[in-house]
Amino acid sequence: MARQEEPEGGPAPSSSTLRRWRRRLADEREAARTYRALAARRTGEEREILLGLAAAEERHVAHWEDLLGDRVGPPRRGGPRSRLLNLCARRFGWVFVLALLQRAEDRSLYEGDADASPAMAADERVHAEVVRGLAARGRARMSGTLRAAVFGANDGLVSNAALVLGVIGGGAGSQTVLLTGLSGLLAGALSMAAGEFVSVSSQRELLAASAPGGDATAPPPALDVDVNELALVYRARGMAAEEARRRADAVLRHGMPAPGALGAGGGGDEVVGSGIGAAVSSFAFFATGAAIPVLPFLAGGEGTAALVVAGVLTGIGLLLTGAVVGLLSGASPLRRALRQFAIGAAAAAATYLLGLAFGTAVG
Repeated sequence: MARQEEPEGGPAPSSSTLRRWRRRLADEREAARTYRALAARRTGEEREILLGLAAAEERHVAHWEDLLGDRVGPPRRGGPRSRLLNLCARRFGWVFVLALLQRAEDRSLYEGDADASPAMAADERVHAEVVRGLAARGRARMSGTLRAAVFGANDGLVSNAALVLGVIGGGAGSQTVLLTGLSGLLAGALSMAAGEFVSVSSQRELLAASAPGGDATAPPPALDVDVNELALVYRARGMAAEEARRRADAVLRHGMPAPGALGAGGGGDEVVGSGIGAAVSSFAFFATGAAIPVLPFLAGGEGTAALVVAGVLTGIGLLLTGAVVGLLSGASPLRRALRQFAIGAAAAAATYLLGLAFGTAVG
């Protein structure tokens, strides 16, 4: 990497410039350590990709070391964001860390930086796409679990908070509020669990019905090699006509795997998951979310104080679930948190006003 120092005899870099270079160097070292920490937790292709990203960050380290020369100084820690990413890479889940890295790579500091080479800015743009691809893989693997966790907890929060505030608006006492909240928790959790069980079980049955029959995996030897309908099996499963013809010809002439190799239903159980597992997850996460608005009343709270505490706890829960959705989807966690809070607050306010209206009418 060519040095980008001032020509010999020119002015030396200012102290602020040297601090910026050292900060860049420390951040790049931290980024390389982060990718290596993630690679240590993966195997196969994903490990190789992460090690390639670490090697690229180490090239950037060499650039700043070369630029600083004998002014590198003692090793420094990276900035707070870099250290946080490194800590998360060593402690937390795969998709969560990749979501954070995706956002970090999207905010490249090298665009317009005269001290960084054009290749470094281009590297950062490529890194963002590589991390986005790895994150997409992880999200695909955990899509069912993520849906059950985040949306189950959010549904429990919103529905039970709205229910509790509705009966409070109607003038119900603390015991009635508690009974209503616990009933809403149990009823909602059971409904979610039953819905997930039916949904997943139905999907598994649909996949099983779509899987090739046993005879399709071994074409009858009596089939005519030149004139047969085996290609139609492939075409019926979405393959282009020419490709279907080539695949059928290869199956009959060379004994390649037959239509079952298309994978229809082959990995369905793994993709869809277990109906019982989905039901248990949905029940647990819904119940967890639904318990939050009830906690102050369960602890013996009454009146306005319990209502305020329930509102604060519910608001925090909504902000957290929204932020998690934002992080895992690669979007702004703050925007998603505020959106989730606004939706939950609107639902709770609507039922509270409805309770007030009915309470006044009855009174």
